[in-house]
Amino acid sequence: MSRVALVTGASSGIGFAVCEQLLKKDWTVYGLSRRGTGPEGIRGLIADVSDEASCRQAVNKVMEETEQIDLLVNNAGFGISGPIEFTEEKDAHDQMRVNFFGQFFMAKAVLPFMREKKSGHIVFVSSVAGEMAIPYQAFYSAGKAAVNSLALALRNEVKDFGIKISAVMPGDARTGFTDVRRKEASGDKVYVKNVSAVAAMEKDERNGMTPAQVAGVILKAGLSKNPAPFYIAGGKYKVFHLLFKLFPARFVYWVIGLMYS
Repeated sequence: MSRVALVTGASSGIGFAVCEQLLKKDWTVYGLSRRGTGPEGIRGLIADVSDEASCRQAVNKVMEETEQIDLLVNNAGFGISGPIEFTEEKDAHDQMRVNFFGQFFMAKAVLPFMREKKSGHIVFVSSVAGEMAIPYQAFYSAGKAAVNSLALALRNEVKDFGIKISAVMPGDARTGFTDVRRKEASGDKVYVKNVSAVAAMEKDERNGMTPAQVAGVILKAGLSKNPAPFYIAGGKYKVFHLLFKLFPARFVYWVIGLMYS
């Protein structure tokens, strides 16, 4: 049988593009989403990554049908925006439940099968915002920072089992993610920069990379025989990341403040 991939968030955007590119390489592709849709040729699965039992059921179905999962692409996610002070607990909880715990639940579900076969690769889809915290996107940044830590820790935990772990950090990309962001506007009269900051952020997203470009980096990671811990999608974001490492935090966050003011 051909190699088997399981991709979350497959119904649109980056996940859709990942599925397309894997299909062109003759992989058997399972696309997981709440709608169970994706590009023609995938095997659709309906599941909610924020529910651990739903993740287990999806993984078990793939194993029943194929007896293997060679690649998990942990891609599903969504965004919220607004001042920390005015963010509702439910929105913050939902953000972390999908963007962090969803990736944890999926990884946890596939690991026993990958351990048994002593092979497999898990790619976590993070963000450059996980390393450079963005104002008015605090919980998105926090969730992606948590994903980065999860990936690094897991990489060492499972290396003796032949399992590969890496994280891809995209910059801005043109996807439906922008249109479905939950915006908290109740604090706009206090945090007057919120509106302009979110507008600037969304302008960057709408003019960002295509989903196919990000998917190409994800496949580079996922198909590598010796993958790096992190991959950055987008040339200018590689530069930003380098500057972030070289310059003092005071200067870096002063610049970020200028970008979103």
